[in-house]
Amino acid sequence: MKNYSFAMLKGDIFGGLTAGVVALPLALAFGVASGAGALAGLYGAIALGLVAAVFGGTQLQVSGPTGPMTVVFASALTTFGGSFQLALAVVLVGGLLQILFGLLRLGGLVRFIPYPVISGFMSGVGMIIIILQMAPFLGSAPDSSTLSALFNLPSVIESVRFDSMFLGSLTLAIVFLTPIKISRFIPSPLLALFIGTQLAVFASLETAVIGDIPAGLPDLHFPSFSLEHWSSVFMLGLTLALLGSIDSLLTSLVTDSITHTHHKPNRELIAQGLGNILCAFIGGLPGAGATMRTVVNVKAGGQTRLSSVIHALFLLLLLLELSPLASQIPLPVLAGVLIKVGFNIIDYRMFKLASSSTRSELMIMFCVLLLTVLVDLVIGVTVGVILAMGMLTWRLAQQADISFETNHDYHLTEKPGRGVRIMSIKGPLFFGSTSHMLDRIEAVDSIMDTEEVLLDCRRVDLMDLSAIVMLDEVVQYLQGRSMLVRVLVKPALREQLLSAKSSSFNERILFTSLHDALVPDAQLQNLHELDSMGIMQEDY
Repeated sequence: MKNYSFAMLKGDIFGGLTAGVVALPLALAFGVASGAGALAGLYGAIALGLVAAVFGGTQLQVSGPTGPMTVVFASALTTFGGSFQLALAVVLVGGLLQILFGLLRLGGLVRFIPYPVISGFMSGVGMIIIILQMAPFLGSAPDSSTLSALFNLPSVIESVRFDSMFLGSLTLAIVFLTPIKISRFIPSPLLALFIGTQLAVFASLETAVIGDIPAGLPDLHFPSFSLEHWSSVFMLGLTLALLGSIDSLLTSLVTDSITHTHHKPNRELIAQGLGNILCAFIGGLPGAGATMRTVVNVKAGGQTRLSSVIHALFLLLLLLELSPLASQIPLPVLAGVLIKVGFNIIDYRMFKLASSSTRSELMIMFCVLLLTVLVDLVIGVTVGVILAMGMLTWRLAQQADISFETNHDYHLTEKPGRGVRIMSIKGPLFFGSTSHMLDRIEAVDSIMDTEEVLLDCRRVDLMDLSAIVMLDEVVQYLQGRSMLVRVLVKPALREQLLSAKSSSFNERILFTSLHDALVPDAQLQNLHELDSMGIMQEDY
């Protein structure tokens, strides 16, 4: 690399090591929370972190297991009765779909996802993490589903283990209250991990621990599934791909804002897909671009993608040499770290904007949140997107306006003659507004002296296939009542209607000039006379 200096190398090393220190407790905690084990979290952080760093489209982004991806993976394990191979098949499908998204150049579409849907889902994921970690925080075995955890919470509180609750509370105090001056040098999750583990060992506290973590490289896995599970694997894989893509690209936007650079979204999606595919083959937890770890990398001095590579190599070194030390980490300590992560994931900005948001936006956000927490991640996102699309369709349909102009209020040099009615149409003309127009057409038929109708569509900028079919039916409807019909449109829409190959749309019907539309040529006048004698246009 040109102009790569020793100062930049020093920044990359320090940034990468700092990001690795922050990533270690999170990788272990996410692995345990997913049900796949702490080792799966480390494998995922190493594999995805290395591949995304080398091939990604965001220079300083650090990738690894994240809260949303962990929740989806845990949901997959629950859905398939604890089958690790089927859960890895979900990761494989998700990675392949991410690569497909990148090849189809869909990276820029993340900006079009409605914010209330993202907000409701992220807040729901944060609440799921908090709810599921309450049991290990209080010394009980974790539940696999949110509803089960909520239902069993009273019994968990009754059988609380005070040693576990003490360690968990101490962890929360450390991660929430550690001063920034200290956390800049020693990340609060790592500090909590060290203090909690040492205290549990030397004070002989009775609490559950991670257990043995075998050192060495992972074994190869070959994800497989039958046609019986295809639909579930695909839907969960699609959810994983969408969430991983959104998470990564949002982190890329954050990285751009603090480094004043521009990421390549489609390249980033392909790299994330490759990394998650590798995770599927080595039994690692899927992940995405991680905002907190990326910001730590930048703030600690990271200059190039080498810093993200160093982060992954640092975790690999820990896996090969120091993994036995992690076996004594108490689960309540990891639960405390994850509860802090859950609080960080909750989107408080949406709650602050509640007073300035519309009721429909708040309804979408709370609907997605509740469905995500109480029903299912996939259903929550799907319903949220459908509601957002329906709300957008309704709003656009409300913008469509159809009115009748008279000689008095139609301010034109060429005044329409007697018996000529002008229907002025403005706004988007699409499937959501077509029924409104069809209802108004009956008003033309009710005016007895109407001989000619001019459909003025010059203020229509959008016309989809449903609108074209509807406009064709309107023209035929009016012509069937012996009315001469002209359609005034913009040049681009005229070409679109002519290309529809409909008998209703031809050179004698479509105009771009108001003068030509109001003063028909001799051919149109002859057609009017033939229509008045009862001869159909097709015969003419």
